[in-house]
Parts: sequence; C-alpha cells; structure tokens
Amino acid sequence: MGILSRKATCNSHGQDSSYFLGWEEYDKNPYDEILNPKGIIQMGLAENQLCFDLLERWLEENPDAAGFKRDGKSIFRELALFQDYNGLPAFKKALAEFMSEIRGNRVTFNPDHIVLTAGATSANETLMFCLAEPGDAFLLPTPYYPGFDRDLKWRTGIEIVPIHCSSSNGFRITESALLEAYQSAQSRDLKVKGVLVTNPSNPLGTTITTQELNLLLQFIASKNLHLISDEIYSGTVFRNPGFVSVMEILNQNYKHNHQIRKQVHIVYSLSKDLGLPGFRVGAIYSNDDVVVAAATKMSSFGLVSSQTQYLLSAMLSDKKFTKNYIKENQKRLEKRQKMLVRGLQKAGIKCHKGNAGLFCWVDMRHLLGANTFESEMELWRKIVFEVRLNVSPGQSCHCSEPGWFRVCFANMSEATLDLAMQRLKAFVVDSTVTTSPTTTTTTNHLPTKRKNMVKWVFRLSFNDRVANHTNDNLG
Repeated sequence: MGILSRKATCNSHGQDSSYFLGWEEYDKNPYDEILNPKGIIQMGLAENQLCFDLLERWLEENPDAAGFKRDGKSIFRELALFQDYNGLPAFKKALAEFMSEIRGNRVTFNPDHIVLTAGATSANETLMFCLAEPGDAFLLPTPYYPGFDRDLKWRTGIEIVPIHCSSSNGFRITESALLEAYQSAQSRDLKVKGVLVTNPSNPLGTTITTQELNLLLQFIASKNLHLISDEIYSGTVFRNPGFVSVMEILNQNYKHNHQIRKQVHIVYSLSKDLGLPGFRVGAIYSNDDVVVAAATKMSSFGLVSSQTQYLLSAMLSDKKFTKNYIKENQKRLEKRQKMLVRGLQKAGIKCHKGNAGLFCWVDMRHLLGANTFESEMELWRKIVFEVRLNVSPGQSCHCSEPGWFRVCFANMSEATLDLAMQRLKAFVVDSTVTTSPTTTTTTNHLPTKRKNMVKWVFRLSFNDRVANHTNDNLG
C-alpha cells in the first residue's frame, strides 16, 4: 500500500487530453517572430489580448489605483492586512454594475448575491461542491470546453453526461437531446443534479438562443434540477443575435417563481471580457442564500487578493472607461474573427457561423482520410507538427462528429494570425488526402522522434476514444 492518497496518484485530472498535450508541444517549441520564426503558433489558448493598450492607458491615467493609493495617500498597509473573504464591498458593487452593463443594463445584479472566486475554474468547481454529491451527474451539451473534465470532476467526483448536439441543426440544444441524456444517466443509476451550459458557447463561438434558454428552464423545472449558466464570454458578443442572459429569461417568465430562481446560478469572470486571466477574478451569482453562504465559506480556499480587488474596483467604477472598452473590445474581436474566417476560406476551409468568443469552430471534415476520430487525430498531429499550429481537436471537446477543431484568434498579433493562415493554406494545397498506399504513413522510414510521436498520437487517440465511448454510454 502506498503512502500517498488516491487523488495524488490517480490519472483522472484530464491532463492527458489532446487539448492539454497540444499546449505541451507548443511550450517545447513556441513561435517567436525573431527568436523562433518556425516555431508552433499557439491557437489553442482562448486569451483576449486585443485591448491591452486600453487597459495600460487607464493605468497610466490612474496612478493612484495602480499604486494602491486613495486621495494621493498610500493604503498599502490596509490592503496588505487580512481581509474578510466576503470580498471588498466596493469591488463587488463595481463588478455587479459591470455585469449589468455588458448585458445592456437589461438586468441588475445584487452584490450581496455575488461570491468572489479565484477565476471561473474555482467558481464552477465550488458550485459542484454546493449542488451535488460525489457520483451525481451534470448534463453538458456537446461540444464543450475540455477543461470541464478537470474543473467539474477531478476533485468533486461529479460525473459529466453529454447532451449530444449535432451540426445538422447548428449544434443547438433540443428537447430530445436533453431527454436522451437524462434517461441515459438514469439507466446508469446516476442521479442528475443539473445542467451546465456556456453562453456564449466555448467552443462554438455562438450565443444560446432565447428558445434554448426557455427550453432549459422548462426542463430543470420539470425535473427539479439546477441550471448553471457559465457566462464568462458575455462581453465578447460582436455580432447579432445579441447576448441574452438566463437572468433576463428568469425575470421575464419566472419573476415570481422563487424556487426556480433559486435553482439558476451564473458563473462569471474577468478573464475573457477584460482579458485578465492572470488576475484570477471569478464570481458566482446565485439567488439561493444557502448556496451563497456555502460558496462564500468555500471561497476561503481560493480568494481574490485585496490588491486586485482595489485596482479593479477603481477601473470598473470608471463608467466612461467601461463604456468605451466594451464597445472597442467587441469591434476589435469582430475584425479579428473576420480575418481568421477569410484566411480559412482562402485555404478552402469553412467555419461554423459564430457571433461571439475568442475562437472559431472550424470544419475540416473534408481533410480527413476517413470519417473517424483516429483520422481526426492524425490530421491534428500534422497540423501541430508539420503546419506548426496548436489547435484543439473536436474530440477533446467531446464532439460526436470527427473533423471539427477549435481555433483561437485573439491571443496573437495580426501578423502572426496572417502567418498561421499562410501555413495552413500551404498545407491544404500540398496535401492530398487519399486512401492510396503512396500516402499511407508508416513508421519504418521516420526518425526515432517521429516514430515515438506517431505511437503517442495513436495512444492518445485510443485514450480519447475510450473516454468518448464511455460518454456515449452515458448519453
């Protein structure tokens, strides 16, 4: 018997997913315009780096906030001392108002219902601890963010049951898909506790429709479930149809239904809309006082520093700044997304029609040697090691159809994105995806490193396929 815990020695973290392994390969050979121009370009990381100039300008114009001063006097000692884990009231107020502003002030948020967490990762996990027991299940529409396999499951023991969505209807959530997932979970003796959606969707880059939101609320009401709406991309909507928060639907159709209102919870963060993932600022919003109280106690394991809260309370309270930032951020995102779409089109590649997010859901099914996930992994290997672009394969997002990839566009310069499209176009032009023996890859004539890489890819493909098969059994 070992002396370490099962948690320390288990392999359930999800780090061996192709989503994370692509990052590892990038880290070994990162692209740099000067130092490593032939390196791998990171297109698998959903970071928003398009408005750093606006943030930096604000910091220059507001030295007191950046220098931890109030009315010209240092408050360093005040911020350095222990703070109540309820959070600074001024920051919670500013965050609530910013969330409302992003939603066109069509809804308001009560700061007393906000729980601050160290990013959305912590917020989602905390909600799992509050809403479910180990072995219980949450339903998630596919494709979904690969990190949820870690965030929701690893420490909580929660099971994820996929709601299989199809490209035939634009990956929309349907009543039949919801019921199928619910019944599949029941057939495996899993107690379903809720549904979790991302709105806008990661990786689809689309907003959830009002019809889908109404369907979800009707479903949780009929089954007595929770609904978690992860809305961390709510400020990235750059094209119609606009963003509709689940809170708007609650206010319209369930204004006096206090029970349903208590079963809906929102996750938010400043990582995507404000481009500050390193600041680790997340939040839970809930109308259930018990959930708020429990989550607040749990937040002591992952607090937002007082210095961060002070700085951002000043920034978000500057309404002239936030108004301009939201507008300019959406404008720049739309421009960059169009640039990616045009570049892909020149390479003969289409995208799922998106209106939000920091990525496109890219259709490369025509580049597959066969309609299999093994073929998807082989194409992904070529894109990473030959084209030298790190993108996220669809099976890492639990997509049920081979050939889809998530490609990010907001974490690089226009010049780097243009280079990435040039590389991809050259690859498509030079490639002939056939089944003839002349194009069949063998390991006999490959260098040792490439031989090992091929073995690694097929091992990864097998592991992901097993995971997908397990999820297929679930839903």
